[in-house]
Parts: sequence; structure tokens; C-alpha cells
Amino acid sequence: MKAFELQNPKTIEEAVALLPKEEGDDSARLLAGGQDLLTELKHHLVEPDRIVNLKQIPGLDGIAWSDGSAIIGALATIQDIADDPGMRERMPLVAEAAALVGSPQIRSQGTIGGNLNQRPRCWYYRTEHAPCLKKGGTECYSYEGRNRYNAVLGGGPSYIVHPSDLAPALIAVGAVATLVSPNGQREVALEEFFTLPSEGNILRETVLAPNEVLAFVTVPEVRAGMKSTYLKFRERGSYDFALSAVAVCLWMDGDTVADARIVLGAVAPKPWRVQRAEALLKGRKLSDETFLAVGKEAMRGSEPLSENGFKIPLTQGLLTRALQKLS
Repeated sequence: MKAFELQNPKTIEEAVALLPKEEGDDSARLLAGGQDLLTELKHHLVEPDRIVNLKQIPGLDGIAWSDGSAIIGALATIQDIADDPGMRERMPLVAEAAALVGSPQIRSQGTIGGNLNQRPRCWYYRTEHAPCLKKGGTECYSYEGRNRYNAVLGGGPSYIVHPSDLAPALIAVGAVATLVSPNGQREVALEEFFTLPSEGNILRETVLAPNEVLAFVTVPEVRAGMKSTYLKFRERGSYDFALSAVAVCLWMDGDTVADARIVLGAVAPKPWRVQRAEALLKGRKLSDETFLAVGKEAMRGSEPLSENGFKIPLTQGLLTRALQKLS
């Protein structure tokens, strides 16, 4: 690990002032829970001159409720979200997703800000000696290499998947991110927060500017009558990243679907909302025929690599289970 200077700002304004202004300048990195950053430092994936520690900034580590909306500070731990009574009662989808992140130890230290901004878990990115596209190289080694855990939707030129469990759930309920920079603050729908490798800067996975901080995530009050669930398939039941995941919200009119939101996880470089599958659900009754049609539509356009074709039926099966659970 390279030696670095540790800065402990007391306000968000002080924090953003310590960050680089230019794209491509990696001289400083933010520290929240540290579950991802410390690993990157130890493996020499990043070697900043300065670490900006957010933990001493007051007001970023809690969950506040206002008129039915939840305002979650970026330093709120994943366990805080899983245990929050309001979240479990009003937005169980988000609490379910939080409870499935990692292990109890990881959830007690990891933060929502870190979870949403974590870097790829692809073997080649995490290997110090593999100069892949995500580290400024010229090749995505997973395309013709080991790709069991890589993307089947939205891939190219890099085939990473976004590893967050919270992101699909939060997008499904319409969450909004508050970003702070020296120019002030802006709000971005979380659905628009993440980017594909083919969009913008391939070295980044979000729209965050180099000197911008994710400060809060606001989950608006959910519309009455919502039923929701989050399902995740992982190789190790005790703790692991998802091989596939689905976040589903339904609003029913009697026995007919009035509205729906479906977001897939671990199958694309960003959380993958499938609006065509949502549209197919509307006006239909929940039945085996509907489940089959929605699953096929959700995975339409998928392009599996040599080792990850199993993700297509796996995701279709998870989506069927989620819809059956909500029937």
C-alpha cells in the first residue's frame, strides 16, 4: 500500500474542496466505510496521495423521515437500513436488499454511499497485474476469458456487472441522489446515476464528477398499495455477491396489475431496469403464462459470454419467483 495523507474534513464543503477538479486526476479518494477502498489500496488498484475521510462530518450517518420520505445519509450503514423500523414497514424492498448484503460484519461497517459507489468485482479488474479497460488498458479480458460473473445485458466494451444489492431496490422505489460539489448541490434520479461502459468515461461507473460527493439518498413516499420484494441468487448462502437479482414493485387493481417496476441486478454494468417487461405486466393477471412472458421480455437482447449463459434462465426464474411471491 502506498503511503498517503489522511484528511478529516468537518463539513461536506471542506471535503469536496480536497478532491481533484480534473477528470483523470486520481490524487485523492473518499473514505466512507472503507470496505471497498481499503481492498483497492492493498492490491495497488488505486494509489492516491490523499484520502478524504467523511466519517467526521455530522449529519451523514443517519436516516431521517419527512412526510413519508426517507432521507438516508451517505454514511448510514447497511445494517442501519436493514434494521430501521420505518424502512421495514414502509419500504420493505429496500430493507430486504440491505439484509442480503455481505455478512453481518460487512453490513455493520459498509455504508450506503460506499455500496452504491463500489468498483467492479471482475477478477481482471481486481488483479493488480491485469491492465484491463477499467484500469486504463486496451482490452476487456473477460470477453474471451473467465466470465462466469460478467454481464449478459448492456455489456461492451467492458463486461463488468454492478455489484450493489441496494441499487436495484432503490431504483425500483424511485430513489434520488443528492450530490454536492464546489458549485453547490444537485439531485439526480438514482436510475440516472449509473452509467454503462459505452457511455462517458469508461473508468467510471457513475455520473459523479471528480470533485463531487454523494451526500444523501432520498426515497420518496411510496404510492399506496405497493407490494414489493427483492430476490438474490448467490453461490454461498452465508455471504456473497449476486449472480443475479431482481427488485420488483407491483400496484394491483383487484387481480390485475395496474403498474409495475422491475430492476435487475448483477446481469449488466449498471442496475438494469426492464421497462418493456413492466409494460407487458400492466393490465394482466398474474399467472404462469404471464410470468413466462415477462421473464422472456426482461432478458430480450441478452448476449451471454462463453461461461455465463446460465444467467438468462436464472434471472427468468428469479423474476417468476418474485412475481409468485407477490401474487
